Amino acid sequence: MSADVVNLRQFRKKQARTEKEKQAEQNRITFGRAKAEKNLTKALNDQATQTHARGRLEKRTDDTD
Repeated sequence: MSADVVNLRQFRKKQARTEKEKQAEQNRITFGRAKAEKNLTKALNDQATQTHARGRLEKRTDDTD
């Protein structure tokens, strides 16, 4: 009944490397876009907002009592 011997220093370093790699992957997804892609996304979002705003109904403010 012998257990595997684990070097804690190596284990911690390996764990830290995997955490850094996960963070790096997330950053590549979030920030790794070209300026043209960012501008396109912003333009599409602005266009969708304007289209949505044009379809709104105005509230009537008639005060006829």
